[in-house]
Amino acid sequence: MARVIETFRGVVYPWVCDFMGHMNTQFYCALFDGATLHFLAQIAKRSELQAIDCGWVDMRQVIEYKHEVRSGELLVIRTQLTKIGNSSLTFLHELRDTEQDILRATSEHVVACFSMAHRKSAPLPATARQRAMDLLNGN
Repeated sequence: MARVIETFRGVVYPWVCDFMGHMNTQFYCALFDGATLHFLAQIAKRSELQAIDCGWVDMRQVIEYKHEVRSGELLVIRTQLTKIGNSSLTFLHELRDTEQDILRATSEHVVACFSMAHRKSAPLPATARQRAMDLLNGN
């Protein structure tokens, strides 16, 4: 079973809520984006990618809103790798409240290693592939 990593922990502030008192969708995206960067850093450090003139490109994101999030709630995002391709990774974020552990939203992502010089996808570096395999295998 794939290892799950905590990639975000924080609080919902009033200014991220809409006029109905719910966290606005733009802030879900911001939370998931930050969690993505933390997760990908477990697989390939930014400096490692920069050394080979590569980065990550987002290919797909699907958010499902399960239960409303309101001001003052404490949240955690945990992330799990679900698939490794030649140049791509698929992973799932789960956003939960820390008090009741209720699933508030999920976000599935597909990203690819991207050559900045050639402006196209590039194979995952060997060290990144090994770290990803370790995560997928629960290590």
